[in-house]
Amino acid sequence: MTFEEDIKSAVETLRNGGIIVYPTDTIWGIGCDATNEKAVSKLYALKQRCEAKACISLVNNDAMLERYLMVFPEAAEMLIEAAVAPLTIIYDSPLGLAPQLIAEDGSAAMRITHEKYSAELCKRLRRPIVSTSANISGAPSPALFTEITGEILENADYVAEYRRDEKLSAKPSSIIKVRNNGVIKIIRK
Repeated sequence: MTFEEDIKSAVETLRNGGIIVYPTDTIWGIGCDATNEKAVSKLYALKQRCEAKACISLVNNDAMLERYLMVFPEAAEMLIEAAVAPLTIIYDSPLGLAPQLIAEDGSAAMRITHEKYSAELCKRLRRPIVSTSANISGAPSPALFTEITGEILENADYVAEYRRDEKLSAKPSSIIKVRNNGVIKIIRK
């Protein structure tokens, strides 16, 4: 399967409210359209994750990020520009995301991805994509495709072909909370 065919199939699945297993700029993830409440509920059920625990959403550029935020703090912009590794930022004022992706305090975690596959998914879907580790809640996160359990692979609606053979182990992103007033808190290094 070509990259183009793979992307088209994944985007079609996302548009139809499906769940995909796909490579990201960090570890392998499961995802769906971050604006589709039913799809997000389906993803939480597959992952066996409590809906009170919000997931990260990926976007492919600043413009998409800004469309889903009431306020884009200057401190967040500076952190993104300075980041040399994948950086997830928790924002105070998200807009348009499925309710399950909003934490109790009204915040949401979002990351700009520069990885080829996940960035292309966001670009073609024209919406953020949920990005949570491709594992059952509480199990180890899969750094490689071969570490994803059959339960996840069998119950997803589409499994990406791209990067399946990679042997380079990856790790989750750093997470920083940036309040609208510029206050910064490191959540995960």
